[in-house]
Amino acid sequence: MAAETFAAAAGIEVYKDGKSIIKTIAYWKDLKRNYEKLMQEAGELRATKDAICTEISRFRLTPDMRKWIAKTGMIEEEVTVLGTKYEKKQRWRLDCLVNLSRDMAEKCNQVRNHRAEGKLQQATLVMELPEPVRKIHTLELQQKSYLHGRVLLALGFLDDEKIRRIAICGMVGTAKTTIMENLNNHEKVAKMFDMVIWITVSKEWSERKLQDAILQRLKLDVQGITDIEEAALIISEELKEKKYLILLDEVWDMIDLNRIMGFNDNKKDSKVVLASRYDDVCYGMEVNDIVDVEPLSPTNAWKMFNEKVGHLISNPLIEPIAWLVLKECHGLPLLIDKVARTFGMKDKKKSLWEDGLRRLQRWDSIKIEGMDEVLERLEICYEDLKDGEQKVCFLYGALYPEESEICVDYLLECWRAEGFINHANNFKQARNRGHTVLNELIKVSLLERSNKSKCVKMNKVLRKMALRISSQSANSKILVKPHEESEDFPRKEEWELANRISWMDSPVSTLPETVDCHDLLTLLLQRNKYLTSIPELFFSSMRRLQVLDLHGTKISALPLSLSNLISLKALYLNSCPDLIEIPASVEALKHLEVLDIRKTKLNLLQFGSLIWLKCLRISVCNFEMGNHTEAQVSRFDTLEELSIDVGSSKEGWDKIVEMVVKEMAMLKKLTSLRFCFPKVDHLDLFVKHSPVWERDSYFTFQFSVGFHDSACTQILESIDNPTYNILKLVNGQGVDPVIVKVLMKTNAFGLIDDKGVSSLSAFGIEKMNKMFNCLIDRCHEIKTIVDGHKTSEAVLKWLENLCIKNVPKLESIWEGPVHAGSLAQLASITLCKCPELKKIFSHGVIQQLLQLKHLRVEECYQIEEIIMESENAQLVLQALPKLKTLILLDLPRLTRIWANDSLEWPSLQGIEISMCDMLKSLPFNQVNATKLQSIKGQQSWWGDLVWKDDATKQRLQSLYICDELRFHPLLAVSL
Repeated sequence: MAAETFAAAAGIEVYKDGKSIIKTIAYWKDLKRNYEKLMQEAGELRATKDAICTEISRFRLTPDMRKWIAKTGMIEEEVTVLGTKYEKKQRWRLDCLVNLSRDMAEKCNQVRNHRAEGKLQQATLVMELPEPVRKIHTLELQQKSYLHGRVLLALGFLDDEKIRRIAICGMVGTAKTTIMENLNNHEKVAKMFDMVIWITVSKEWSERKLQDAILQRLKLDVQGITDIEEAALIISEELKEKKYLILLDEVWDMIDLNRIMGFNDNKKDSKVVLASRYDDVCYGMEVNDIVDVEPLSPTNAWKMFNEKVGHLISNPLIEPIAWLVLKECHGLPLLIDKVARTFGMKDKKKSLWEDGLRRLQRWDSIKIEGMDEVLERLEICYEDLKDGEQKVCFLYGALYPEESEICVDYLLECWRAEGFINHANNFKQARNRGHTVLNELIKVSLLERSNKSKCVKMNKVLRKMALRISSQSANSKILVKPHEESEDFPRKEEWELANRISWMDSPVSTLPETVDCHDLLTLLLQRNKYLTSIPELFFSSMRRLQVLDLHGTKISALPLSLSNLISLKALYLNSCPDLIEIPASVEALKHLEVLDIRKTKLNLLQFGSLIWLKCLRISVCNFEMGNHTEAQVSRFDTLEELSIDVGSSKEGWDKIVEMVVKEMAMLKKLTSLRFCFPKVDHLDLFVKHSPVWERDSYFTFQFSVGFHDSACTQILESIDNPTYNILKLVNGQGVDPVIVKVLMKTNAFGLIDDKGVSSLSAFGIEKMNKMFNCLIDRCHEIKTIVDGHKTSEAVLKWLENLCIKNVPKLESIWEGPVHAGSLAQLASITLCKCPELKKIFSHGVIQQLLQLKHLRVEECYQIEEIIMESENAQLVLQALPKLKTLILLDLPRLTRIWANDSLEWPSLQGIEISMCDMLKSLPFNQVNATKLQSIKGQQSWWGDLVWKDDATKQRLQSLYICDELRFHPLLAVSL
C-alpha cells in the first residue's frame, strides 16, 4: 500500500515537472513575442496618457486620474527596465531568459489592465468637459422683427473675419440681453465656434470675479491660485487650440480681456461680443462695430404686445385701449413684456382694461405688479451717474411733459440759473460744461435726442422714475401737472412743499391770489393759453425763485410783486402776444441774467435799467422804431449772448437796422450772436467794426443774410456741435468779399434761393476748411457743386453732411479733376428734386468717399445709374466701404445701382426703394453685403425683379419688407 502511495506521488511530481518544463519552454520560445507585445501595449498606454493630458487640462483632472497618471509613469519606467534587459539577452543563461519572458508577459497584462482603467476614467472626464454651448432660456424672436434684425446684424459682424470685437449698445429695457441670449443659442454661432462662453458681468464686477466665472464655465479647478496673471495664463492655455466666442452681458466699465484671459487681436478666429448701455465703454474696449438697440417702433412694439397678449387684443372694445396701454411702454421690450403679461390676464373685460390703463398712467404713485422691478433696474442708471451735478440735471428734466421737446439752449440756461453748473465764470463756459453733462445723460440714455434740431426729450418711463426719486428727496420736491387735464391749481399744501413747480399746457385761467412758496426755485407756467392775468401779490413770497417761465400765455401785464423776485436769474416772457406792461420796479431784479421777450409788445427800453443782463433774446418788434438816436442794445454792455429775431419785415426796421448793427459791434463781451442782416452791406459793417469778430476761437455766430428762414437753420444746427458757426445766404446775386471772409470761419453753410453763382467753387471753396455741413436749396443757376478745374488742392476735406434740394439745373456734384483728400469725411449725401442730375459719383469722386454712410436720392428724374459704369470703370471691389443706408425714391429712369454684383458692400445694412419701376435687379449675390438686414420696397416692384440664381433670391427674400402695409392710425402716435 505504501509502495502504491509513493508511486502515485512520484507520478504527480513527474506530471508537474513535465508541465513546468513545457511552460518554461513556452516562455523561452515566446520571449520575442512577449517583448513586442509589451512594447505595443506600453505604446498604447503612453498614447492614452498623452491623449488625456492633451484633451483634459491638468486643472480638470480628478485625484484618481492624477494617481493613474503617476502610476503610469512608474509602469513606463518598469517597462523601460525590461526593455533594456531584453536588449542584453545574448549574454544571459536560459533560466534568466525564461524569467525575463515571464516578467514581460505579466507586465503586459498589468499595462493592458492599467490602460483600460485609464480609458474608463478618460471617458468619465470627457463627459464632464464643458459643453461647447450652454443654451439659455430666452424670448424667441419673430422673423423680420426689429430685435431679430439686430441679431442678424450681429451675426453678420461675427461672420466678418476683419471684426474681432462687437458691442450691443442701448438704454435699459431695450432687450440687449435678449439679443445676446439669442446669439448664444443661434445654430450658426454653434457652427462658427468651438466654445461659446457667456458671462454676466454685473455692476460689482472685478477681475477676479470675471476670471472665476470663466474658469467655472471651463470647469477648471484652480484652487489655491490667486494671481491674476497666472489664472489668465491657465485660461489662455485651455483655449489656445479653440476658436471661441466670449459673450459679456451688462458691461459697466472697460475690461482688459488680455489681462483677464489672454484675449488679444493676434488670435484672429476668436471674438467677443459685449452688451452695455454706455457707448464710451464700447469705444473704450476698442470694438470694431456697434449694434445700436433703440426702443421698438410702434409697429414692432404692437407686434410684440400682440404676441404676448394673444388674440383677445383684436377685440374691437379692447384694441383702442390696448394702443393706449402700449403707448405707456415707450417701446421698451422689458416693459412691454411685463405689461403684456399683466393685461393678458384681464381677458375681454373692457372695464378691467380701462382700470389697468388708468393705473398704468399713474404707476409713479400706484403700485402695479412688475413695475417696481422695472423702475429699480432703471434707477441703477441714475445711481451710476458720476456726480451730483449730473443727477440734479437729470431730475430737472422731469419738469417737462412726457415726450415733449426740450430746447437745449433753454435747458442749459435753467441749469445755470439753478446753480447746477459748477466752475463756469461766464455763459460760454457754462454752456460748454452744460453740454458735457447733457452728453453724459444722452450717452447713458437718461435723455435722448429729438428729431427736432437742438432739442432733447425724456421718455415717459424715465420721467416717472425721476418723479419718484424726486418725491423721496428732501430738497428736490417736484410738483407737476398730473396726466389728466385739470382746471384747478394744486392744493396749498402741495405748493408750500415744492421746490420746483411745472404746471404748463393746462386749461388753468386763474392763479391763487397769494401762495406761500418760500422754497420755490423754479416755476414753469408756459403755454397756459387761457391764463390772462397774474394776481398782484402772487410773487410776494418767492424771494428764492431763480427760473420763471410764462411764455406762450395770454397775460397783458406783470404784477408789482415781480420786484420780490430778488434771486431771479432767468425770465421767459416770449410769445406772449398781449404782454405790453411791466412794472418800473423790474430794476429790482439785480441777479437777472437771461431775458427773453421775443414776440411780445414790450419795448426794449422798458428794461433799460437791467444793464447787467448776460443773455438777451428779442425780436424786431421790441425796438422803438421811432427812436433813431437813443442807444437800445449797446447799453447792455455786459451782454455775452444776443439773439435778435427778424421774422417778417417790420415797418421802420430798415431805418434803424444800421444803427442796431453798429450798436451790436460795440458789445465787447459778446461771445454769441444770432442775427439776420437784411443786406450784405450790414454784415460787412459788423465785421469791420466789431472787436469780437477777430476772436476766432471765442466768438460764435448764426448769421442770416437776406430773408430769415428758421426751418433752414434747423437743418444746419447740431446738438452735437452747439458752437457751430452758421451762415445762411438767401436771395444772393453773386459773390461778395465779406461773404468769402465769413465763410472762412463758417462750419455750416446754407445757400438758398441764390441767383448769381453756378457752383460753390465761386465762393473760394479752397478756403472753406472749417465747413462740416452744407445745404443748397432752390439755387436756380447752379450746375455743379464743385468745379475741380478751379481747384489746385484738396477741398471740403472736413465736410460731413451735404444736402442738395430743388436745384433744377444741377447736372453733377463734381466736375473735373479730384484731388486726393477732397470730401474725405463726407458721411451723408441727400439729393432731392434735381431733375437734370445725371451723375452722382463722377470720375474719381467715389474713391474719396471712404466715410460715406448714408445716401438718399429722391425725385431726380434723369438718374439712370447710382454708380455710373462709364465714370467708374476701374472701381475697386471695396468702394463705399462704410455705406450703411441707401434710399432711392421716385427715380423713374433708374435701371441699376451698379453694373453687376462685383462690389462687396461690406457695411450696407438697409435699402429702401420706391417708385423705381425700371430697376429690375439688385447688385447682390450669395456672399456680398453680408450685413444687409432689410430691403424695403413696393410689392409690385419686388415681384418684377430678375434674379441671377435661386440661391440669391432665397437669401434676399428673407430680408424683404413690404412698405405698403396699412398700419393702425394710432401708430402715428409716438410710443
